[in-house]
Amino acid sequence: MIQSKADYKRYLEQDRIALYRKTKRPRIAGDEIWQYERLLRKTEYYMNCHKTPVGKAVSVFLHFRLRKMGRKLGGYHIPPNAFEEGLSIAHWGPIVVHPTAKIGKNCRIHQCVTIGATNGVFQAANMGDNIFIGPCSSIIGDITIGSDIAIGANTVVTKSFEENGITIAGTPAKKISDNNSHANLAPGLNLD
Repeated sequence: MIQSKADYKRYLEQDRIALYRKTKRPRIAGDEIWQYERLLRKTEYYMNCHKTPVGKAVSVFLHFRLRKMGRKLGGYHIPPNAFEEGLSIAHWGPIVVHPTAKIGKNCRIHQCVTIGATNGVFQAANMGDNIFIGPCSSIIGDITIGSDIAIGANTVVTKSFEENGITIAGTPAKKISDNNSHANLAPGLNLD
């Protein structure tokens, strides 16, 4: 979670690396996902670090802009403070993340992914670092996902996988190999 200006700058830099971007700032056209991620981090910074009335007003305004931009990009519903540094949104398209979900560092997430709660339980998934989430996957319920895990396309995860460094896939999800997620993440990231 962003707690200072230094954290904010580190998050921006790690997100840039995760998105395979070489330039320091996004282009006006063609880098909409990167623009969205920068706005997400700015919203988090103001929510967490600026507790004055003016800071809270700026936070509300930024959150409004974030939701508007998320709709423009195909339906991103990503609450602030859900993802740690190194977030990489791969494509435009719907992504829904429950407000109680917590995802660690270096997550690459594809389109049509849902990370949500389930019947009568308000808590969503708690996921470790270095996670790859394939297209059209659903991660449902108060479950724990370990670190260095690759989740295959069209996977439905409804139970915890606490073993690190594996690949899971299927409906319902099961372990299919001992391959970790590192091949699916940007090479410049700190994966320790």
